[in-house]
Amino acid sequence: MPLLTVHHVTTYRYKQPVAFGDHRGMFRPRDSYDQRLLDAQLKITPEPLSLHWMHDVFGNCVVVVRFAGRASELRFESTMRLDHSPSNALDFPIAEHAQRYPFSYDQQDMPDLLRSIERQYPDRNNELSRWARQFSQGGQGVPTFELLSSMARTIKRDFTYVARTEMGIQEPLETLKLSSGSCRDFALLMIEAVRSLGFAARFVSGYLYVPSRGQTRNGGGSTHAWVQVYVPGAGWMEFDPTNGILGSRDLIRVAVARDPRQAVPLHGSWIGFPSDSLGMTVEVTVTDESDTAPSAESDAGGTRRSHPEPARGPYVAAETVPHCRPI
Repeated sequence: MPLLTVHHVTTYRYKQPVAFGDHRGMFRPRDSYDQRLLDAQLKITPEPLSLHWMHDVFGNCVVVVRFAGRASELRFESTMRLDHSPSNALDFPIAEHAQRYPFSYDQQDMPDLLRSIERQYPDRNNELSRWARQFSQGGQGVPTFELLSSMARTIKRDFTYVARTEMGIQEPLETLKLSSGSCRDFALLMIEAVRSLGFAARFVSGYLYVPSRGQTRNGGGSTHAWVQVYVPGAGWMEFDPTNGILGSRDLIRVAVARDPRQAVPLHGSWIGFPSDSLGMTVEVTVTDESDTAPSAESDAGGTRRSHPEPARGPYVAAETVPHCRPI
């Protein structure tokens, strides 16, 4: 049972002191049977006027921070220590009636799963549906786990990971057309694809541990994103299409949501001239206490990213951190 420490620092810098609106952050991992939070600390500079915690509609832990006065730098530093007991996707017993696709969800589960089955993005000419159906073998009784794992591994194999700095998320059709995207784009692609086949799926935001034993993985150095699919008997099974990970090994779950826009790790506003922004940096490291050498998440040889905020006109509130940005 590895003991992992996550150190996450987000810093915004400005040419001159600016005012800050409320900020909402998702830093605290979700306690579960496969991960147990042991300690968590959050340091914010400048000192906030007030801070309170709440649970959102999905049960995610959210911190709401209010500021007074002005500053030329805003810094969030989160340090967490947790017991990570990763699950192997093959160890989950799937209910007999759901072992092969297609299957039907239990009637009592459907009211709670419906919104996670509904597709959220347009699929002109059923392009995404046709792509997804290749994994179902025409609905002739393909093993359910094989269908889902094959889709995740195909995205890893056939799509190109891109460290994209633009705000927001690519729509699934755009990711399919480009055959490239970021971790959040690949997660959304798989979510909408399995939904087109009738599965309930949701978006997961968290962190990726990259072991020091020479493994190469994409999506480190910042927040990471992957997918949960509900399978009767097994429950919410995790798939990381960016790295082809099946199960929760090396994945630290912070937030789950129906749509990526509901699981933004940190967002808020600042007030000043657009030219005041000097950009932001994000640093994430995840270390295993049993490792002799620290394991820093990295997808391109480092953990620091720097990107300017978009201009929105004079004296407007500019959105800060979109999900899984920068990666």
